[in-house]
Amino acid sequence: MLTIKETAAGVQFAVRVVPGASRNEVAGVQDDALKVRLAAPAVEGKANRACIDFLAGLLGVRRSSLAIASGEKSRKKTVTVEGITRGELEARLEGLLGG
Repeated sequence: MLTIKETAAGVQFAVRVVPGASRNEVAGVQDDALKVRLAAPAVEGKANRACIDFLAGLLGVRRSSLAIASGEKSRKKTVTVEGITRGELEARLEGLLGG
């Protein structure tokens, strides 16, 4: 189950990134984190930028509304989303995860 926290900066959740995949896709939930496969390599921040771009498109928010709060050099990251509530985020992710 994905853990979502509300903070002063917005809502936060963990993302497990798998760089170098054949395409960008959501691969479910692993260890309380949204597992995301990205085509971008883990070189010079490319995977981080791809992660933000991909999640912004999936969640229907501007790229500027998303930030990596921690884990920039790790596969497990904490992402902050501004401008939406926990309930809105849960509903959008539920639609993506089919549950």
